[in-house]
Amino acid sequence: MIQSKTQIRVRYGETDQMGFLYYGHYALYYEVARSEMIREAGYPYSEMEKDGTVMPVVKMNIKYLKAAKYDELITVETTMTELHKHPFVTFYHKLYNEQGELINKGEVTLTFYDLKTEKRVPMPERLRNYLTPFFKSSSNGQD
Repeated sequence: MIQSKTQIRVRYGETDQMGFLYYGHYALYYEVARSEMIREAGYPYSEMEKDGTVMPVVKMNIKYLKAAKYDELITVETTMTELHKHPFVTFYHKLYNEQGELINKGEVTLTFYDLKTEKRVPMPERLRNYLTPFFKSSSNGQD
């Protein structure tokens, strides 16, 4: 399992008329946190793109528990619990407000897509190599 935390302050332009984080921006916060997790693992998403692989979202589930408000510092906890051989990866996100209350949770599944062949491909070997040590303690980290 790999886990990371990213903090994001709710900006005025991301809020609705009530001063709450607009519901569509939660997906953006998930993306920021995923990108940071991959960067922390050693293979920034920008490098993956240069290598010809992108990660489009194929499924997303979101549960809104409490509103994030303008100027709050939100902590996004991101977890990846499995390292698969197939071309999908799932990230689990939990958002906490400044009081430490869970305000939102989501699950995002992405696939790996080769820009040259325009087909799904397995996780890039370079990314797998960076992530594998985080999964060594559980079975073999692959299914």
